Amino acid sequence: MSERDWELSEAPLIPLRNVVVFPYHVLPLFVGRPKSLKSIESALAGNRKIVLVCQKDESNEDPGLADLYDIGVGAEILQLLKLPDGSDRVLVEGVRRVRITNVRSDDNEMLVASVEPLPADEKTSTERQALMRVVLDQFSQYVELSRKLPSETVNNVSGVTEPDRFADLVASSLLLGTEDRQALLAISDAEERLHRIAELLAKEIYVLELARKIESDVKAKIDQSQREYYLREQVRAIEKELGEEGEEAGEVGEYRQKLEKIHMPAYARDKIEEELARLAKTPAMSPESSIIRTYLDWLIGLPWDIRTADKIDLKRARKVLDKDHYGLEEIKDRILEYLAVRKLSDKAKGPILCFVGPPGVGKTSLGKSIAETLDRKFVHVSLGGIRDEAEVRGHRRTYVGAMPGRIIQGIKQAGTKNPVFLLDEIDKVGADFRGDPTAALLEALDPEQNTQFSDHYIEIPFDLSEVLFLTTANVSETIPSALLDRMEVISLPGYTDEEKQQIARHFLLPKAMQQHGLKKEDLVIDDRAVLAIIQQYTREAGVRGLERSLVRICRKVARAKVEEKKSFTGATVHADGLAAYLDLAPYSYTSLIKEARVGVACGLVVTQYGGDTVYVESTRMDGKGNLQLTGQLGDVMKESAQAALSYIRTHAVDIGLDPHFIEKTDLHVHVPEGAVPKEGPSAGVTMATAMVSALTGRKVRSDIAMTGEITLRGQVLPVGGIKAKVLGAYRAGIRKLILPEENRRDTSKISPDISKKLEFTFVNDIAQVLDKALLPAGTASGSKRRR
Repeated sequence: MSERDWELSEAPLIPLRNVVVFPYHVLPLFVGRPKSLKSIESALAGNRKIVLVCQKDESNEDPGLADLYDIGVGAEILQLLKLPDGSDRVLVEGVRRVRITNVRSDDNEMLVASVEPLPADEKTSTERQALMRVVLDQFSQYVELSRKLPSETVNNVSGVTEPDRFADLVASSLLLGTEDRQALLAISDAEERLHRIAELLAKEIYVLELARKIESDVKAKIDQSQREYYLREQVRAIEKELGEEGEEAGEVGEYRQKLEKIHMPAYARDKIEEELARLAKTPAMSPESSIIRTYLDWLIGLPWDIRTADKIDLKRARKVLDKDHYGLEEIKDRILEYLAVRKLSDKAKGPILCFVGPPGVGKTSLGKSIAETLDRKFVHVSLGGIRDEAEVRGHRRTYVGAMPGRIIQGIKQAGTKNPVFLLDEIDKVGADFRGDPTAALLEALDPEQNTQFSDHYIEIPFDLSEVLFLTTANVSETIPSALLDRMEVISLPGYTDEEKQQIARHFLLPKAMQQHGLKKEDLVIDDRAVLAIIQQYTREAGVRGLERSLVRICRKVARAKVEEKKSFTGATVHADGLAAYLDLAPYSYTSLIKEARVGVACGLVVTQYGGDTVYVESTRMDGKGNLQLTGQLGDVMKESAQAALSYIRTHAVDIGLDPHFIEKTDLHVHVPEGAVPKEGPSAGVTMATAMVSALTGRKVRSDIAMTGEITLRGQVLPVGGIKAKVLGAYRAGIRKLILPEENRRDTSKISPDISKKLEFTFVNDIAQVLDKALLPAGTASGSKRRR
């Protein structure tokens, strides 16, 4: 067009779907809506001028002003072609940007737009010329990369010198989305429009280059795969002509060479030969080829006939065990017994030991020491949280990404068929719809069956009989009975304060000082300070918390040594100065009840952290014979309380109560630490004692702790965990204990150094407990707790 002016304030309107027309932009439009056809007829009958604007929603058949963008373009119709289907093909050229202020329908049912022409930006400057050159270079690169625009497009743009026209011509040629094109149309300032076009071109060029790189990489991989396939087929054809059939060439030949160097059972060798035959017939590009190779790598990599020789020296073994662990005589004796048997007979089957004890007592590290003692490889597998049987037995090869189970993986990792294999946290194995992992462990941990252990992935038996399996657990109650029956359980109830002092002095503190670069003269912690850490900063059966406290002190001393440099003369830690290193003590050793009280009795329990004491509180109220139990008690514990109450009612006269006391009395029994669930029958005598005390008003001695199950006839039955409970009472400072008569033999397992400091009372009947634990009526106070 020779004339670029647009003076009209009103003109026929055509809403466009997903099309944005720019000034100087010539393009064909296909028009079919009745109102749009009327607009074209009106324009051709007059000055051929028409308004083109993009609508916001392409599905809207009858858009109004709110449905249209506010910036469009005034255009001129250059050519019209009527199509057989009734629609028009119109060739238009954009003339000037216009702002649409109103849209109405006239009598001819066509859309008429009221517009405000926007002035063209005809300014020129050096900066605009520079911008035009940058955009032209980008546009040339864009056209080359896109492959959708003809190369002549760059020539059409390069000859334009006006910034406004140049920007519109480039914008109209870009393959952008409707929103981006409309945003460019709305920018009337040519310089700003050029900046925006440069940003869009940079983004589009980056995307196109990335797409071309991806396309090139994919093509290269395909070409390489096709080339390898073609070459392999040629090699096979040549080998077939020579009569070699490729048996000793390529991958199959490499596997056969490895196979010749390995001693393995005949059934394993036959399986590998079978898979090699399949591999030779499988095309290299087939996914099955990769699956077969992975399977062969596992079979050939297993230590079928590789084992380490045991170093059976009992004196050396004892030194190794004593070097790493203090105490634990029962376990050390069991290991030495195993070594002695191995020395006399190499056909003896290895034991499957299960170390049961609270956290931090050395169960896991004991496995490493046993491996060092035997000079075997050590494999550690944590079973905590496992719920899928395939974790133990592996997945079948039909699954994508299938692998052997953790046992076979551990054997391959060790590289020998007789490692020390530690299955940690076996009590925390779960089960769900995917199977029960403990059921899969039954075969591995049974000496009568594990010679033919079958992994789902390997598919052939593997001999585990030479593996020394060790397992660890915090409690044995959650281990299935069938699995527990296959293991020899050794309990580690925890350490006394004296044992912890020795462990800290000889093991933990030297280790912590070495890790923190401290010398002997840099840090001295006296015995009273170590004991204060044990009693006031930790409450555990093991020594993990003790080790963390010592490490914390070492960190502070190391910092002081670095900051003070030459002025640092070493640190001596005393019990009264621990707060400077460890803050305030979280536990008070004197927080236990020291005075005899009515309705409060001390019992003994075993938790996952070892033995401990627990107080049972009981109070009497006016009522109608109700028994209220609180403290998150389990069903068994609630039944024990009911049995205790029934005994009291039956023997009310003997105890000194009105036979009809229950008709006007309610009892409330509470076990503190209500957030912690409690279960078991061993608190029966403790609850009975607290209830009798509350009903009679007789105080319970504060220096006595008790445990035992009670029957309706008042008989006291034996309970478990005696050693752990006794150690828990000893740590709490209690020296007088009431235990069932049938548990007398269990006290022989307690260290003589501890048992000689304790006073045991063994009972058969609850009446004996009451006589020992309750003070006479009217006693002002009972024995005070002393250390």
